[in-house]
This record gives sequence, C-alpha cells and structure tokens, in this order.
Amino acid sequence: MSIQERILEGAATLFKAYGIKSVTMDQLANHLGMSKRTIYEVFSDKDALLEGVLQLMVDRQKLVVQKILDESENVIVAIFKLVEISWSHFQDMSPAFQADIKKFHSDFLMNKSEKSEMPDYRNNIRFIQKGIDDNLFRKDINADLVNRCLYALGKLTMDNELFPFELFSRKEVLRNVYINYLRGISTPEGIELINVLEINI
Repeated sequence: MSIQERILEGAATLFKAYGIKSVTMDQLANHLGMSKRTIYEVFSDKDALLEGVLQLMVDRQKLVVQKILDESENVIVAIFKLVEISWSHFQDMSPAFQADIKKFHSDFLMNKSEKSEMPDYRNNIRFIQKGIDDNLFRKDINADLVNRCLYALGKLTMDNELFPFELFSRKEVLRNVYINYLRGISTPEGIELINVLEINI
C-alpha cells in the first residue's frame, strides 16, 4: 500500500468514526504513526485530503454496485443486496460525519454526480428495463422515471431531518417508503419475491 493509500484509508476511518470537523491533521498523523509533514507532502490541506477520501469512497461504491448488478440473478435481488450494503455503510458512519458531509461538502458530491462519477440513476436504467423484460416489474412503467424515483427514494430514506432517528428506525422507513414503492411497480411475481426477501431486512 502506498503512502497516499495509507493516508486515505486512515483518514476515511477517522472521518467516518468522528466526523470531518473533529479530526485534526495531528490526530491523523498519530493514528497513522507518521509525521504531519509527510501527510502535507501528499495532500496540501484538509480539503484536498477530504476530496481524496470522498473519491475513494465513490470509486469503491461504483465497483460494488456494478459487481452486484452484474452477478445477481435478477434486478429485485440486486436491489435488496444494494439496500443491505447501503444500510451497512450508513451504520458505519457517525452522525457527525453525515452532518459534516451534508452541511459543508455537498458541492463536491453534486459536482461528482453531475460528471457521472457517482453510481447514480443514469447508469442503471437498463436494469429497470431488465426487470420489465423478466416480468418482475410492470410493463406499463416508465423505466427512466422509475429509475430516478428509486434513486431519490434511496437517498430520502437516509434523511434524518425528514425521518428523525429518534422517531423512526431506518428499517421502518425503508419498509414504508422504499419497499412499498418497489411493490407498486412490481408484477405479482415480483411482489412474491419482494415478500420473501423483505423477511431478511
């Protein structure tokens, strides 16, 4: 592992655990067992470091999403696997990290999305169409529109302002918002599969 990779891995671990604002370069240096000067030789400042961490997370997410979509037996199974992984990542991130990303660094994430560097709805329309072709999704739906809705709903279920953690569990939100929408676009065969998979959520 290169010095750059070590720094990014260490920073990602600390950011996700404690938030971005709370982590200092001194803390990161101590965590990695290297000098702060070494970090600054690779990353000019904390913003450059954060950009590197976010890009690392984006790249990994893209690989995971593509692997799941390619290897799953059908689109509904793939969606449930992606939901499970997203939930796992969400639990691994401290509320402070999520708040810092939303408050201070949304411009970076938006820019990445506009450049199609993030795994968003524009890359996945063909999988919705495959669900239609496989008779798991209804043939009267608009694949592009549905794909955008699934992407937006996935983000919505993680919105703590709309669905406060202290009032609703993420699983409750997922079932009532995302899974119910999925049922609405599915055929009887698709709904039967969803009912089986939902038991494990």
